Amino acid sequence: MIWTAAVLVVCALILSRRYAWWRHAVDEKYPRILMYHMVSEHRAGAKFNKLRVRPEAFEWQIRWLRNNGWYFALMSELSDAKKLPTKTVFLTFDDGFADNFDNAHPVLKKYGARATLYLVVDRFDRDWSTEKKAHHNSGELMYEPKVTDEQVAEMLASGCWELGGHTLTHVNLSRLDTEQKMAEVKGCREQLEARFGVPISSFAYPFGIYDKADLSVAEESGFLNAVTTIEGITTDYALNRFELRRIKISGKDNKLAFRIRMRIGRRG
Repeated sequence: MIWTAAVLVVCALILSRRYAWWRHAVDEKYPRILMYHMVSEHRAGAKFNKLRVRPEAFEWQIRWLRNNGWYFALMSELSDAKKLPTKTVFLTFDDGFADNFDNAHPVLKKYGARATLYLVVDRFDRDWSTEKKAHHNSGELMYEPKVTDEQVAEMLASGCWELGGHTLTHVNLSRLDTEQKMAEVKGCREQLEARFGVPISSFAYPFGIYDKADLSVAEESGFLNAVTTIEGITTDYALNRFELRRIKISGKDNKLAFRIRMRIGRRG
């Protein structure tokens, strides 16, 4: 009996640490920005399965958000953050993987949801994971199919998507000088606007790597805001519009973890 009680206590402590259910909830008047990459089944032995949210899980998440009264906003709407309703959520997708069109797009249309796609301009045949860490040389992300320009145009025409900038080549900005940074950051906005005939107002730092100088680069390149990979919920958008926090949605999350992320901005 004592051993059973002890095991239950240990399990409770582990779950408490993992999910941090006890953390103070962030007021729902502050919008949540969710970060996705891929919507696809996991692959055996793959290094980046945490970036792959299973289609069934993704649909449950979007349905849960809709059924619980969350308003799906586009990042271009953040310039009028004070006018956004309570319980606003921004769905953001980084990079431009083909499953965004194949698996996420039909779900957004089904539930009337909207999302911002941070698209890399030159995204084909690039193993950009090595730009962050040299040992990430498996080629896994290079061989992952990317969305085509024709698919992007169809996504935009549906009204469910808008585009954001994510540099020309998914470069590590910390390795560039100011002139090279401007070429990558401003260049991606100009090329995306010219290619798709839409305004581009939001930017995502590749890998979430940036410094204070990059905030100015993004602003000088014509963007109105920029998102990071720092976990959490931004509560002052006027002061932090080029360092917006996001809630990381992991392919390893269960339903409880998703609910907790929406409540406090992170899981455990």
